[in-house]
Amino acid sequence: MGHLSQANFIPLNIAVLTLSDTRDWDSDKSGQYLADHLQEAGHTLVDRRIVKDDKYTIRAVLSEWIASDNVQVVITTGGTGFTDRDSTPEAVMPLFDKAIEGFGELFRHITYQELGTSTVQSRAVAGMANKTAIFCLPGSTGACRTGWTKILKEQLDATHRPCNFVTHLKAVKEPA
Repeated sequence: MGHLSQANFIPLNIAVLTLSDTRDWDSDKSGQYLADHLQEAGHTLVDRRIVKDDKYTIRAVLSEWIASDNVQVVITTGGTGFTDRDSTPEAVMPLFDKAIEGFGELFRHITYQELGTSTVQSRAVAGMANKTAIFCLPGSTGACRTGWTKILKEQLDATHRPCNFVTHLKAVKEPA
């Protein structure tokens, strides 16, 4: 068969983290969008939380998931802009073993078509930590839709060629 043989889809364990001082379970449309669509694509939502836009709280939750044997991917929404409370990049970047620079670059390239030069204010970032992929999207539902449909849905699919992130993720350990 060789290295170009078609891989099978592999459901991933994905956690969603909404970073906001104002959103709750009823108003978190972006986190709900991500949760719904990752499950629709065949993945498993293993955890979903809403936390205040505080870099130490963000790091605590992410560190728990990074250390977990059950979380392979984290998608965050919110805190990537330029207000005083937007601290997602500052919170997550120190946790990365490797940055995924291309994620933010591609996200801004795609959103330029929609937002023009305003996309320079997006600080979407991504990286790998303990074989856990972390993708940080802006808080708008439109930005989450763009990030999911134009980048993440393909890059989290083992059948996507020529490459995807699935082979770089930790193996999930079944609970005892």
